[in-house]
Amino acid sequence: MARNKEKLVLLLDVGPSMHGVLSEVEKLCSMLVEKKLIFSKYDELGVVVFGTEESKNDLTTEVGGYQNITVLQDIKVVDGDLVDTLQKLPRGRVDVVLDAIVVGMDMLIKKYKDLHKGKKRLCLITNAIHPIKDSFEGSKEDQVMTIAEQMAAQGMKIESIVVRGRLSRDANKGVMDENDHLLSIFSKKTLTRIVYVDTPTSLLGALKTRRVTPVTVFRGHLELSPHMKIKVWVYKKTQEEKFPTLKKYSEKAPASNKLATHQVKVSYEYKSVDGSSTSVIPPEQRIKGYRYGPQVVPISTAEWDAVKFKPEKGIKVLGFTDASKIKRHCYMKDVYLFIAEPGNTRATLAVSAIARAMKEMNAVAILRCVWRQGQQNVVVGVLTPNISQNYKIPDSFYFNVLPFAEDVREYQFPSFNSFPASWQPNDQQQKAADELVQMLDLAPSGKEALLPEFTPNPVLERFYRHLELKAKQPDAAVPPLDETLKNIVEPDPELVAENKSVFDALHRHFELRQNPKLKKSSRQWYQEKQSGSNAHVSSGQAVNSIENQPPVKIEKIGDLTPVQDFEAMMSQRDNPEWVEKAIKELREKILALLIHSDEGDKYQKAVECVAALRKGCILEQEPGPYNDLMHHIRQYCEEKGIKSLPQLLASRDLTLISKSEAEDSDVTAEEARSFFVKMEPKPDV
Repeated sequence: MARNKEKLVLLLDVGPSMHGVLSEVEKLCSMLVEKKLIFSKYDELGVVVFGTEESKNDLTTEVGGYQNITVLQDIKVVDGDLVDTLQKLPRGRVDVVLDAIVVGMDMLIKKYKDLHKGKKRLCLITNAIHPIKDSFEGSKEDQVMTIAEQMAAQGMKIESIVVRGRLSRDANKGVMDENDHLLSIFSKKTLTRIVYVDTPTSLLGALKTRRVTPVTVFRGHLELSPHMKIKVWVYKKTQEEKFPTLKKYSEKAPASNKLATHQVKVSYEYKSVDGSSTSVIPPEQRIKGYRYGPQVVPISTAEWDAVKFKPEKGIKVLGFTDASKIKRHCYMKDVYLFIAEPGNTRATLAVSAIARAMKEMNAVAILRCVWRQGQQNVVVGVLTPNISQNYKIPDSFYFNVLPFAEDVREYQFPSFNSFPASWQPNDQQQKAADELVQMLDLAPSGKEALLPEFTPNPVLERFYRHLELKAKQPDAAVPPLDETLKNIVEPDPELVAENKSVFDALHRHFELRQNPKLKKSSRQWYQEKQSGSNAHVSSGQAVNSIENQPPVKIEKIGDLTPVQDFEAMMSQRDNPEWVEKAIKELREKILALLIHSDEGDKYQKAVECVAALRKGCILEQEPGPYNDLMHHIRQYCEEKGIKSLPQLLASRDLTLISKSEAEDSDVTAEEARSFFVKMEPKPDV
């Protein structure tokens, strides 16, 4: 781990023109150190601020000049004190840029000389809106070129973050263009990037606070045919950043023991369940068992190896297809980068030729991939050409995993057209909804508000900040959400204010009413009514007490209020099984009412239940259970010679659910209308 440590010097502009964003720079740099303490605790870091009134650096003492530059922290291994230093940056009074880069270079050269090439880095954060002073010898460009060549010779890189936006509105455009050109020389010579940001939110994501060393997931042949193979290397281009793995900490070790790791180790012992032996069973006498019903089936490692699928390592092209046939929403997991084997000219030319031909024909390739020997799963995905715009960087491919049939989840949502006209939105409601969706566009003027590459994960940012606070103050409360992170997770106040008329129109056309669902179960209501426990409470108090009680989950349709119980169960969305259970229980309740009815005394209640079941089945687009019930009722009435029940159903227009009401129904509108005719009992002969 220590051999991969990074040597970094932060060059921070604290001049007057940067005062407006210095608080965000403090958060960004302290977050950088906090992550290094977790993921790269051996990294070394130094801090240089420029634009200060005083001067404190070695070059000022040794050769003179280099004024208004202060070495705030010499290069050392990251620690908690460095976080405190970066959270209290001084506010300067002078503007200077180029000399600070030389001071940072001097610190790295003196500390490491010509060692650790490729791991020494400078990070410059400035707005670059002030002119660079003229050189005593040659032009400014010659001076910058000399410094950049010296950097390349020492194996250093410089990353520039230029903060513009509101800070540069009154700046001289000619000066900014000149500074941008000079910074681009550093970028080209050291093969690094320049990042331009214009908001505090994008500044938070501009500096990569955690550097991940790229590792190949595959090295081998890309097989186009048995006679044509290209040597390629495959890297992961993107990967989800997850929470760090937190370990258990033990306080059992004495405070005087400085070598204690405080780690908690968990070990397991296996003993016989019959209790005949108290000795521990060794690993060689254990076999893993798998439950199959009430039994446990032992399967040894040898048996697993005998039946295990063992594909051969390799990547094969299955075919080519038009790019329009592969939908973007089908991409799964992370993105991979295919490049030709470094140093292999023939492989580079072959990859470039295929990539450019695919781009010209708008084609993509379908691949079968097994990344390593012994891998149990096979990956199928799409290979997309990536044509380089830089002549120094060869062409490559992007690879995205595609789903198998078992991975696809098709969620069917009913159309508004299948609902009755009274449930469908009118023209004004549709217009109000359309305007709301259009207003929520993150890029209304063509410029995206939250660029993915510059927008940090707010959950992780908040976690690291709270972690650093708890490390210093274990009893500290959770701090309020930072204003910068609020811009990511909350609506933009300016956008909301500008579109107040859109929200007002939505409120006007969509009336918000309380859902009249039960607050208590029918059993509780019945018990309270019988005991008269609330008889002495005033009506206003009774209403308030009911409203303040949390909703009670209905788990079974009762006999007192079956319709209300059914509606309550249908509204419970914490588990999809509630809907199926509610429909099944109400269906059984209806049949029980018919069977146990004495001369039709329960028909009216049964009809109310049928009406509720019909409405629920249409809402859920499940016509089958209702239509089956109606056919069963018709058969029951014909066998028993019942006339009153069909008449009650006809008076309420409780016919079959037709295809116009639910897409899955096999009943036409004509069949639904004629259903009552068929339900009329046959006259006695």
